[in-house]
Amino acid sequence: MIIIKNAKIITPERIIHGELAIKDRKIIEIKDNGHININKNDNVIDAKGDYVSPGFIDIHTHGGGGHDFMDGTIEALIEGSKAHLPYGTTTIVPTTLTSTKENLFSTLDNMRELKKSSYKGPNILGLHLEGPYFAYEQRGAQDPKYIRDPDRDEYMEILKYKDVIVRWTIAPERNGAMELAQELRELDIVCSIGHSQAVYEDVQKAFEVGCTLVTHLYSGMSMVRRINAYRYAGIVESSYLIDDMFVEVIGDGIHLPSSLLKLIYKIKGPDKICLVTDSMRAAGMPEGKYILGNIDTGQEIIVEDGVAKLKSRESFAGSVATADRVVRTMMKFAEIPIHEAVKMMTYTPAKVMGIDKNKGSIAIGKDADILIFNNNIDINRVLIGGEELWNSKLN
Repeated sequence: MIIIKNAKIITPERIIHGELAIKDRKIIEIKDNGHININKNDNVIDAKGDYVSPGFIDIHTHGGGGHDFMDGTIEALIEGSKAHLPYGTTTIVPTTLTSTKENLFSTLDNMRELKKSSYKGPNILGLHLEGPYFAYEQRGAQDPKYIRDPDRDEYMEILKYKDVIVRWTIAPERNGAMELAQELRELDIVCSIGHSQAVYEDVQKAFEVGCTLVTHLYSGMSMVRRINAYRYAGIVESSYLIDDMFVEVIGDGIHLPSSLLKLIYKIKGPDKICLVTDSMRAAGMPEGKYILGNIDTGQEIIVEDGVAKLKSRESFAGSVATADRVVRTMMKFAEIPIHEAVKMMTYTPAKVMGIDKNKGSIAIGKDADILIFNNNIDINRVLIGGEELWNSKLN
């Protein structure tokens, strides 16, 4: 049995000063202001007054450590995921970009092979397909050569990989998008709205057929629009109007300023906000020139000022953030308590992805995906299933 003592345990609603016990990969006991009985064979970890948190869950990331999840190799999926481990990510959803069909199917094949194997790193839920069914006007760093309307024959071929696809981001106003959304709902694949020019009526219809999440709020999406002199609410306003809509926030402090982070928090609250990194291969790497997407066919970008940009500097190109950074930034910029910032990187994304029964919070019976960190969210230890995979003093 593993016992963690002298801990400030973060739950979704409060902080407990106490201890917890782990056995057979699960949390089996939590003591609030108490002590757990220790046997001579138990492994005791002294948190020394630091925070003990659920592992971070990043549901939107394109890579890290020099690897992009679309590089076309299983190694890229593994090493790109492991690059986020020292920063507290214990569950990850590798994300694609608009690309050639060959590149997409290569990534799907590699994910299927990876799911059959075992490796030590963050839990890989499956793929998030970001595109290619987007609005050209809201493409951001998505390669415009591959943006198009949904084609049923094409997406049904892709959905033969339903065993490794857990999420898909689409623009709901594109012809055929609602039919795709209905297919995703029937397959229990999370449908997100993003890179879109949709107005409120489009978003409302999409929500009604199961699109319950907005991808990186404010980035690559419509706000109030004028069409033939009349004003229409865009995706941003729609996400506020629809109470049960979840939203993603890139919490690097650059994509969104403090004022917008405060606004999102004030309106949506921690139960509807998922913090994400939207990181590309340069996460955890020095600034400089990199490739966004497949190493051979992707776009060259520049990383400077703590963010990735297109060479033209007309648009951001993902982020170089890590999970610890987005939690830290949300606390500082939105001026919110630590347990709520952690909730947005753990319990809320777990609910969105339908894994909250086993992950996303510290509770008896849940998986022992555990972090220990200090007041600055500097990660000291990472446990996945009770096994320590990162220790700042050893790695």
